[in-house]
Amino acid sequence: MIAGLPYRPGDPELVADRVRAQRLMREYNQTIVTEDDLRSPILDQLIGSKGAGCALRAPIYVDYGYNIHLGQDVFMNYNCVLLDICPITIGDRTAIGPMCQILAADHPRAQEDRAAMLEFGKPVTIGADVWMGGGAIILPGVTIGDGAIVGAGAIVTRDVAPGQTVVGNPARPI
Repeated sequence: MIAGLPYRPGDPELVADRVRAQRLMREYNQTIVTEDDLRSPILDQLIGSKGAGCALRAPIYVDYGYNIHLGQDVFMNYNCVLLDICPITIGDRTAIGPMCQILAADHPRAQEDRAAMLEFGKPVTIGADVWMGGGAIILPGVTIGDGAIVGAGAIVTRDVAPGQTVVGNPARPI
């Protein structure tokens, strides 16, 4: 799964991993911003790694959590979804608006593969000093370069160059 190869999401080990993540999300999502003494240890269990100064506003939603890696001072606003069946890496000082979706999960295009209950994914990498406006959606396999801006509501279907601003559906440079 993590390598981007087809897998079956109903595998008992993966189901157990998602249940674990759901329990930790439930705990985290019941906290408030001033309860860092409660929040930080939960995040340490939920996500793969995080640098100092990260601030993730509850609620957040993940598939597994352990494939998420955050640099220092990452800010994530309310209601973000990170489908982390493959690595999702977010660089230092990146700010992510409310209701953003970062989707490493994908599905086969061939009907017979979908009927066989196969899924796959592609890693997502977001550089340092990126700003993502509210409601932006990042699709599987996308890399967003350092200093880029993703406009609110943009659907990013392909890589974004460092320092570039993209908007729209599909997202295009301006």
